[in-house]
Amino acid sequence: MNWFLLLIVAFVVFLAVRQLILARPGIPLDEAQAALKAGTAILVDIREPLEWHHGVAKTASLLPFSDLRGDRTQWRAFLEKNRSRKLLLYCASGTRSSLAVSTLKREGFDAVNAGSLRDWDKAGWPICSPKHR
Repeated sequence: MNWFLLLIVAFVVFLAVRQLILARPGIPLDEAQAALKAGTAILVDIREPLEWHHGVAKTASLLPFSDLRGDRTQWRAFLEKNRSRKLLLYCASGTRSSLAVSTLKREGFDAVNAGSLRDWDKAGWPICSPKHR
């Protein structure tokens, strides 16, 4: 068998498995919803603004991932205000939220991957248009 081809297939499988692991929510959605209702957590949609037009989870703060990785013009004040709360981050698939959680945890924040907007929609969390918030 061609070793180069085998190596490529192994790498693709590795990337697929890594994607599945990274995108997995770090908190059950019912537990996340209970923390939100109790006020001990805050939900954050980290998708980019153009993605928000397709709907957002009701009550979610809208803070783009690109700003977290960049100048933090929007994230800085939000993080200062919510330092004592659990940050529940979601995105389109759960991958970016996982990466953002890693960044925030390194900085001492209590952050958890809350999966994707699709997960929240399936769990019955209200989805709304960002302009009607």
